Amino acid sequence: MAVREIIAGLPWWVKWVALPVLALVVFGGAILSAISVLIWLLFKILIFVALVGGLIYVVRKFKGSSSSSSDSGW
Repeated sequence: MAVREIIAGLPWWVKWVALPVLALVVFGGAILSAISVLIWLLFKILIFVALVGGLIYVVRKFKGSSSSSSDSGW
């Protein structure tokens, strides 16, 4: 017997309620862990982008406020 045949013989509430609930109970910790890692990674990327943007803003502000008559660069 194939798995598809076994599942086809079950009532609808087992297929659409009991099996997803069991999957969440069994794999809930792993799913939550993966989601938390993704959120942590997105937060770190957001902090990095904010710091780089702040650094570019500060460099442009000081570069613009310095004497612009001498364009010797760095």
